[in-house]
Amino acid sequence: MTPLRLDIDRGSPIPLYHQLAEQVTAAIDNGTLRPGDPFENEVALAERLGLSRPTVRRALGELVGRGLLVRRRGVGTTVASQVIHRRDELTSLYDDMARRGQHPSTTVLTLRRNVTDDAASAALGLPPDAPMMFIERLRLANGTPTALMRNWLPPHIPDITDTELAQDSLYALLRVRGIRPAIAHQSIGARRAGARERRLLQLASGDPLLTMKRRAFDADGAPVEYGDHCYRHDQYAFDLTVHEH
Repeated sequence: MTPLRLDIDRGSPIPLYHQLAEQVTAAIDNGTLRPGDPFENEVALAERLGLSRPTVRRALGELVGRGLLVRRRGVGTTVASQVIHRRDELTSLYDDMARRGQHPSTTVLTLRRNVTDDAASAALGLPPDAPMMFIERLRLANGTPTALMRNWLPPHIPDITDTELAQDSLYALLRVRGIRPAIAHQSIGARRAGARERRLLQLASGDPLLTMKRRAFDADGAPVEYGDHCYRHDQYAFDLTVHEH
């Protein structure tokens, strides 16, 4: 195993453990470290980088807590397999999968125009009778059902076809139309899956779902989309970094 190249800046105000954790995260995101790859043990990594073992232990513990690394007795530490991590960035699930070297595919279940929906219009600050486009898609990673995605688009969004949606991410299709999501408000939760969700996502009875509701706006504050998505609990994780103000 070739040691991962890591550069620790001792003159930086960023804590050493956080520098280490973020560089390993970047290596996983860009595919330098692949799912299932063995990861250097704590003692060797500390000696190689000239860091204390508590510093390295804290960094690796953070990565294990995020679900990026897995520790197994008798095996050691490896890169976690088959989990997609949504970081605190305004990206699409399609982009997240592609960035991790997975092969996203999409089945368009529903595409309806001139739909009204009270929850979606309220989330986007639109009149209750605003006609929207409703899209429901099943997103797969390497052929495994991962997410059931429901989106409502406001009236000013140009038409999008099911053929386009089957081939690309919604955000990519919006951007080629000159619409750039700039800020989003997200609500993350969990709940039991319904019968249809269990069937589509191939879940067992009682398996939980991760959920995310998102309302996105462009740089001028105009609404772009409202999403109500659910994810298989064993195929998805939200990865957020918070900072003290």
